Amino acid sequence: MTTRPDGARAGLRTSARLRLTVSYVAFLLVAGLVMSVCIWAVLRFVPNYPLTAANPRDLGSPIASRGEILDAVVQACALALAVLAVVGSVGGWWLAGRVLTPLQHLNAAARAAADGDLTRRVGSQGSRRDEFTDLADTFDSMLDRLERDLHAQRRFAANASHELRTPLAVMRAMVDVAREDPYEVDLPVLLQRLDETTQRATDLVTALLDLAALDQGAVVHRPVDLDVLVADAVEDLAPEARSRGVTVTARIDPATVLGDETLLLRAVDNLLRNAVRHNRPDGGRVEVTLHGGEGSGDGAADVGAARHVRFCVENDGAHVDARQLRLALEPFTRRVDVVGGNAGASGGGDGATRSHGLGLPLTARIVAVHAGSLDLVPRPEGGVRATVTWEAAHPV
Repeated sequence: MTTRPDGARAGLRTSARLRLTVSYVAFLLVAGLVMSVCIWAVLRFVPNYPLTAANPRDLGSPIASRGEILDAVVQACALALAVLAVVGSVGGWWLAGRVLTPLQHLNAAARAAADGDLTRRVGSQGSRRDEFTDLADTFDSMLDRLERDLHAQRRFAANASHELRTPLAVMRAMVDVAREDPYEVDLPVLLQRLDETTQRATDLVTALLDLAALDQGAVVHRPVDLDVLVADAVEDLAPEARSRGVTVTARIDPATVLGDETLLLRAVDNLLRNAVRHNRPDGGRVEVTLHGGEGSGDGAADVGAARHVRFCVENDGAHVDARQLRLALEPFTRRVDVVGGNAGASGGGDGATRSHGLGLPLTARIVAVHAGSLDLVPRPEGGVRATVTWEAAHPV
C-alpha cells in the first residue's frame, strides 16, 4: 500500500471490466458445476449390478456399467466446464466492455470538466433508455448548469469591477480638477456631486453584498404580514411619486407569507420605486394590488387562490418586448426600463436616483429564495406588469 502526494491511499488497481469478467466466468462455472453435480447425483440411482440388454438379439453389444457411465459423465462435465471457462472469459470480457462503455464516456467528460473544460458532453449513446443514459443526461444537465453559472459569474465579476471603477474614476477626476484650480471650484456643487457619486458606489457595494449573502446564506422563514409591508412601502414612496407627477393606487388584501421581513420589504420597495421612476414624464400611473388568497366562493379556483399570495405592480410607459424584460433580469442592465418601458433610460435621469442595474436581479433573487416566482409581462397599452407569487403562510 502506497500513499499519494495528496494523502489518498493508492493500492493495486483492478479494472471494473476485469472484475465483471471474473464474475461472469465464476457464475458460469458455478452454474455448470451445480448442473454436473445434479446429473452425477441422479446417475447414482443406476443399479450397480451387471446390466443385460432387453432384446436378446443385442446380447453381443457392450453394456456400460454404472461406474463407466459416471466416469463418462464426469469427463463430459469437466470438458464442458473448460469450454464454459473459455467462452465465459471471452464473452464476459466483450460484454463487460459494452456495458462499461457509457461509463468510459462519462469518465472522459468528468476528467475534462475537472481540467476546466465544461463544453464536453457525454451525449446519448443510441436510442435505448436505461440507467446509464439517465446518468449521462443528468451529468450533461449538471455541466450545462455549471457552464451557465460560470459564464454568469464571469460576466457579473467583469461588470462589477467596471461599475466600481466608474464612480471612483469620476471622484478622482473631480478631485484632480479641484486640485489644479482650487479658487475657481464651486465648493457646494463639488461636494454635492461627490456625495451623489459616493452614494452610488455605496449602493452598488450594498447590493453586491446582498446578492452574495443571498447566494451563500440560508433565509430564516417566519410569518410576515405582507399587506403591512406593501402599505408601508406605498406610503414611503408617496413623496417621490408626487414629485414626479405619478399617481399611485393600491388595493391591498390581508396576506401572510413565510420569509424574512427585511428582504421582502426590499423586494417590494424595489418594484414600487422602479414603477414610479421608469414611467411617463407627463403624469404616469402605478397600480398596486395584493391578493391575499382569500376565496370568495366554494369553487376550485377559490381554493387554488387561497394557497397563493399575488403581488402585482403595473405602470405606464413605452412599449417593450419580452427580450428587453429578460435582459432586465441580468445584473448591471440599465438600458432597459425594468418596470416602465422607457428603453434606453438610465434609471431616472438624475444622479441621486441613477440605477446601478442590480435592483431587479436582487428582487428576483429574493423572490427565488422565498420559493416564489417573478413574472414580467409587457402591457399592450405600454408599460410593464410585474407579478410576484408566493405560497400563503396559512392556506385555507
